[in-house]
Amino acid sequence: MSVDSTETVLRGSVMVLLQFDVCEAIRLDRLQELVSARTVQQPNMKHPAPGYVRYQRPPVVVPLEPLVLESGETLHGEIKYYDYGVLSVVFELAFADGWSKLTALASRWVWDVDFAAQATAIVRASMQRAASALIKPYKEWLSEDYLIFHIREITGTPSVGELIQQNGSRIAQVVRGDTAQLAESECNEVLQSRISYYANDLAVIGWNAAFLYDSTSGAETAIQLLEYANSQLLEFRHYDEMLTAELERVYTLLDKGTGIFARWRLARSATRLHTVLLDVAELTEHADNAIKFLSDMFSARLYKLAALKVGVPDYKDLVTKKVTTAEELYRFMVDQFNQSRAFFLELTVVVILVVELIYLFKGKPF
Repeated sequence: MSVDSTETVLRGSVMVLLQFDVCEAIRLDRLQELVSARTVQQPNMKHPAPGYVRYQRPPVVVPLEPLVLESGETLHGEIKYYDYGVLSVVFELAFADGWSKLTALASRWVWDVDFAAQATAIVRASMQRAASALIKPYKEWLSEDYLIFHIREITGTPSVGELIQQNGSRIAQVVRGDTAQLAESECNEVLQSRISYYANDLAVIGWNAAFLYDSTSGAETAIQLLEYANSQLLEFRHYDEMLTAELERVYTLLDKGTGIFARWRLARSATRLHTVLLDVAELTEHADNAIKFLSDMFSARLYKLAALKVGVPDYKDLVTKKVTTAEELYRFMVDQFNQSRAFFLELTVVVILVVELIYLFKGKPF
């Protein structure tokens, strides 16, 4: 039996994820001493597989005061502290209405509401309270925002196939944040990024929003993985900017010349560059190991799709290429310094021999 979309009621919630890369690391044990907080519980998997997703160090969660928008909507929120230096502000609004209201809300929240400005003020206040738990805070922050439209119930309880057939274009509008009717090719492009485990659950993932059709417990893992993928994007953006700045500094130094005396200055620059490379390697490993996928292949596939759509592999490739370039520059600078040092030592030996010969010919002992 088909469901009339004009009578369809969707029940669920809309979540806004706003993430900030604020410091190199956060001491979660110290943080819990400073603020009233809890740690994120491990997600309950929707299927009875023996594998599960487990945080290596679960983030610390602190509740926030409700946020009231100019439209009158009241959002409940919380802030999550990840040990690798990312703060995640999460706002949630309950939703119970039709498709047209959902697409209108998606468009307004994607394009018109400045959640980032309000979240920034919250993060600054939170950092003041947690200052002693933050390791090497940054002066400037990178940020990412993402919307999750989680629908628990739909009138008629359609299967995934029925939902796609009857309302696939509306789902594409929600994910794109567009109220206009999208072209069939664009709808197909959006719906290609979908994944399901059962016949009655669905995740459609876009670069700035996702549509989830699942129970509360079933969607828990997807929400955490979407949040984690966006936090990893932040980390790799940070590494990319760090390496870009360091490489520009090295290129400027090399442009000044590689004469004998200039080469001596390369030693300090090579040491600094090597330190940056070690920091990037350590922080990358830290972020990569934040979540462990143990036997749960569906969660691993879901994370891979989420990371791909938000752009994690692209920035990771950029970082990898710049690391390779930095390593080559490091070896070059070390070689240049070693050549200068060898030349200086040879020159010193020659000078000593010349002085000895002068004293020898004058008949005076050296």
